Amino acid sequence: MAGLIPSHELKEWLDEWALRYEQPDFIPADPICMPHRYARREDIEAVGLMTALIAWGRRSSILQSADAMFADLGESPVAFLVDASEDDLQGMTWAHRTFLPEDGWRFMKALQSWYRTHSTLETAFAHRPGEVDLGPAIDRFRYAFAGDWIHTRSAKHLASPAQGSAAKRLHLYLRWMVRPAARGVDFGLWTSLSPRLLSCPLDVHTGNVARDLGLVQRKANDRKTVMELDAALRAMDAEDPVKYDFALFGLGESGWLQKSLGDGRQRPLPSDL
Repeated sequence: MAGLIPSHELKEWLDEWALRYEQPDFIPADPICMPHRYARREDIEAVGLMTALIAWGRRSSILQSADAMFADLGESPVAFLVDASEDDLQGMTWAHRTFLPEDGWRFMKALQSWYRTHSTLETAFAHRPGEVDLGPAIDRFRYAFAGDWIHTRSAKHLASPAQGSAAKRLHLYLRWMVRPAARGVDFGLWTSLSPRLLSCPLDVHTGNVARDLGLVQRKANDRKTVMELDAALRAMDAEDPVKYDFALFGLGESGWLQKSLGDGRQRPLPSDL
């Protein structure tokens, strides 16, 4: 990879890729399209959470499962859940790959319980002074949201940074809720949390691109690598480091990086493609 993108040009390249992909036309094929279907804040939050939590595998499969989850819940899934009876919930199935119907039932109950006593999920992710990212907030959310089923198999779908997880899906959810809506993709609903605190959602694809670009050195996609990537992205943009999630995705999805690695030649910036 050495010399493919000179280090002094890397920020420029990543800024270009971020701008290219953070556009409204990114939405329809991405899981973020699900919360974009709703107008009420609480529905955007709840649908966003559940969609992010099943966001692994092919995007088309994620959208198919998310469609099935919310198809019968009307214009306001939260209002439906708040008013639902036990029989109503037992008659519904939320599932996706290893997210089993028993997991879906627990998450339905948790959302129902939460919104019967709270107006927003934002307070469950409150940041405390001295914390440099939202990893600790994610762990507090896990316990507040799951309650008495925190030690069941269902809780594995709420990954724990404290236990060393990259928590990719919850960091993705936080990006959706916290980053400004100025470019029409993320929502900027949670203004009590600063985009400065966000961490890039790290999975196999973003991790591999980040390594190829020299942004991280660690091989594992875990909490320590998230922190390493945080440092690299914040050095380029301390105010909005996770805009580069779009860049890492774009470089992987476009095939630009693989082609460049294959023939050893630099290729044009996204604006020239």
